[in-house]
Amino acid sequence: MSRLAQTHGLTDVQREILSTVRDFVDKEIIPVATELEHRDEYPQDIVDGLKELGLFGLMIPEEYGGLGESLLTYALCVEEIARGWMSVSGIINTHFIVAYMLKQHGTAEQKDHFLPRMAAGDIRGAFSMSEPALGSDVSAISSKAVRDGEEYVLNGQKMWLTNGGTSSLVAVLVRSDEGHPEGTAPHKSMTTFLVEKEPGFGEVRPGLTIPGKIDKMGYKGVDTTELIMDGLRIPANRVLGGVTGRGFYQMMDGVEVGRVNVAARGCGVAQRAFELGVQYAQQRHTFGKQIAEHQAIQFKLAEMATKVEAAHAMMVNAARKKDSGERNDLEAGMAKYLASEYCKEVVEDAFRIHGGYGFSKEYEIERLYREAPMLLIGEGTAEIQKMIIGRRLLEEYRFQG
Repeated sequence: MSRLAQTHGLTDVQREILSTVRDFVDKEIIPVATELEHRDEYPQDIVDGLKELGLFGLMIPEEYGGLGESLLTYALCVEEIARGWMSVSGIINTHFIVAYMLKQHGTAEQKDHFLPRMAAGDIRGAFSMSEPALGSDVSAISSKAVRDGEEYVLNGQKMWLTNGGTSSLVAVLVRSDEGHPEGTAPHKSMTTFLVEKEPGFGEVRPGLTIPGKIDKMGYKGVDTTELIMDGLRIPANRVLGGVTGRGFYQMMDGVEVGRVNVAARGCGVAQRAFELGVQYAQQRHTFGKQIAEHQAIQFKLAEMATKVEAAHAMMVNAARKKDSGERNDLEAGMAKYLASEYCKEVVEDAFRIHGGYGFSKEYEIERLYREAPMLLIGEGTAEIQKMIIGRRLLEEYRFQG
């Protein structure tokens, strides 16, 4: 195990899980990640391996066939997986956000129907909030659901679905004005629908089309797509929780888990960048000695390691706060903000240590350099995190003068 980013107070079971995941990452992910990423190839063998390890059921309660582990255990596993290849952690993340939302907000029938198959990895989850003209303003959602007897008819276009093609269950947030008169606050007239579909691209069920993958700078391998609803009919019993108007709160609860996940991904990528940087610094020689012996490089390594350690500590704190049942939007926002910013900086420093070779696709750091920017915008931009943090701080430190 690395000297950096250790987590104290773990149980024997947690340590065993993490040791198994790290071994899998070192043997099955790192050796093939860069080649698969350059081909933008879905890592089917890796995903099958994670399924065999039971990781798709990591946080799903034991009564539904899962391992019933904590958010902390999940986040530490994500950190290890992202250290190998961030795209794989994205495949896991969207699945678990949907599973978490079902566990927290689903009806008994919805839990019984979906969670056992999600725990087994037979159903893969994706979730969808964003739209082409939406950005960070979730209240501006324009896709809509209209009641028609015992069904709802959904129309609209969604954007940036991780697992959009490979998933078989999508939690979709749309506007539903039923029972919510004109003038109702936008966030109180949104509903989450559980949309089942066939994996793949094109028309995956009547009224639902998943176009091809979006071509991205990084974060390759995992499929990122649009979702187009044109007269999509969904039974009323597939409203998450069985009641309309609660979708915004359900999604935000899931996004808090997602922000801990993105923080964990940032920690994992930063750890890998540090490992690559410190290794290369001891292999490369200039002016008759290892570049690691130059003070300028030692300073850089010291800064990188400190950032890795700080980000990990904040991520662990945010996960433990959520596990305790307490509100953690402040801690999750801080962890996501710090870890994503520090990840970018640590990766760039490792890139600089590699010099000209960092620009070569033969070196792993080139892939990390393209992957790190996604963390700056995923699950809310840095600016959104600072807004959340600032508002929460004003709630906590309200001036009583």
